[in-house]
Amino acid sequence: MGNARGAVSELFSLFLRLGFTAFGGPAAHISMMHDEVVTRRQWMTDQHFLDLVGATNLIPGPNSTEMAIHIGYERAGWRGLLVAGLCFILPAVLIVLVLAWAYVEYGSTPQGDALLYGIKPVIIAIVVQALVRLAPKALKSPTLWVVGAGALVLYLLGFNELAILFGGAFLVVAIEAARRYQGMMAVLLLIPAQVDESTPVTLWRIFLVFLKVGALLYGSGYVLLAFLRTDLVVHYGWLTDQQLLDAVAVGQFTPGPVFTTATFVGYLLAGVPGAAVATIGIFLPSFIFVAILARLMPHIRKSVWTASFLDGVNVTALALMAGVTLQLAQAAIVDVATALLTVGAAVVLLRFKINSAWLVLAGGLIGLSIYFVQGRL
Repeated sequence: MGNARGAVSELFSLFLRLGFTAFGGPAAHISMMHDEVVTRRQWMTDQHFLDLVGATNLIPGPNSTEMAIHIGYERAGWRGLLVAGLCFILPAVLIVLVLAWAYVEYGSTPQGDALLYGIKPVIIAIVVQALVRLAPKALKSPTLWVVGAGALVLYLLGFNELAILFGGAFLVVAIEAARRYQGMMAVLLLIPAQVDESTPVTLWRIFLVFLKVGALLYGSGYVLLAFLRTDLVVHYGWLTDQQLLDAVAVGQFTPGPVFTTATFVGYLLAGVPGAAVATIGIFLPSFIFVAILARLMPHIRKSVWTASFLDGVNVTALALMAGVTLQLAQAAIVDVATALLTVGAAVVLLRFKINSAWLVLAGGLIGLSIYFVQGRL
């Protein structure tokens, strides 16, 4: 583990840049991190990176943010944990805060269609590249091939992500147990505070609502939408459905974690203080979970049973990542231009050691240019 100040400064510059350029959701964020910390900097092996991906899938919260926190801890201990996590989160928070202000002042959010038109195809290429590089480490046996293929099919059929993840992990352990006799179980439980539904909006209650979400939520931005709607629209009546949809949309088309939706909602409810407490509430559990998990990781690979469990999680997580990519590709590759952009980005990534962040920026500029030429801006 690096302890020098240089390691902390490296983490600062890397994750601050990723915080401003990591578009496309958790799968894309993780792919960009893989490119930076495994391919370009060689801070860790493919297998260790994949183990961290699997481990973060076992705990609630935003996976890509937790990966940033994990990488920071691996590289520079507690200082690295804080620097990497905060640098990845804060750029998105600031951008969303500006958009929230514009929303309150002018009644709408800036459209991200032109930007995403060019960025999405590039994101597909980046994720596919990471999948290709990580697959050999995850698919180490015929059993893992079968479990991965089954997980991908179940995901595409609409089964619950968490059920697939843990089901795949326990299936691999059960298969291993058929060869040996022994068992293993690990449980992590956090009981969230309750909020009195009859009381008005306060900073403390905003914090508790988002702390609960950060401590319990698994899944995508759409699952986040369901969680927040139950509390903020149905139970408390603090937001309308349209306001909540706008908040989630902003979280989707801005770089960095989708969970910065909390920043937007907090601003709508109580201005800058509300944005601050909502953001702290939703991200705080991730720092705590990763800090606990980081202590366990060195021991997980040493046991046959925990290693089997992690192998099952890894291959299932990779299958879920592939499933998300297939779904994103349907929305990203919509015409000849986006198809060419996807292929072009893939060729550049495979042939040259170019920083994926530059490809994302180039894709955004191309998207804006095409929209401008077509007169759609």
